[in-house]
Amino acid sequence: MWLGLGSNLGERADALRWAITRLGEEGAVVECVSGLYATAPQGVEDQPEFLNAACRVATDLDPPGMLALAKRLEAEAGRVAGPRWGPRPLDIDILAWDGGEWRAPDLVIPHERLAERRFALQPLVEVDPDLVLPSGERIADLLDAIPEADQPVRRIGPL
Repeated sequence: MWLGLGSNLGERADALRWAITRLGEEGAVVECVSGLYATAPQGVEDQPEFLNAACRVATDLDPPGMLALAKRLEAEAGRVAGPRWGPRPLDIDILAWDGGEWRAPDLVIPHERLAERRFALQPLVEVDPDLVLPSGERIADLLDAIPEADQPVRRIGPL
């Protein structure tokens, strides 16, 4: 599975590192992690800048199991219910899955807005530049289709 990580409250980089550690403690083998990217908020713009990263994990969890783990880790990090796309200490999204597609009321894989989000695609391309979605689209091509001026994303170093 390929995961997107984000944080815009508190010690943001520490929250992302903590999430990577906790994923490993929960049995997900973290195979690769992107660098750290700074991005402007999308949707709700009146909030702090995000730090984002992506990782590839090997796990025996199915998508609902990974979603449950992601939600539990977000809660452990202090995330509480709030406005959609609002500020958060930790966000973990399932971006893509080795099994192809998953469709359920609470989970769609590949992430249904992945092709619109440079902040998710750029770290994902760093992790797996040759990743092809079940639709046949290469994530590198999806990234190239979003003008950087529309969604500036800057790599600020390793995670």
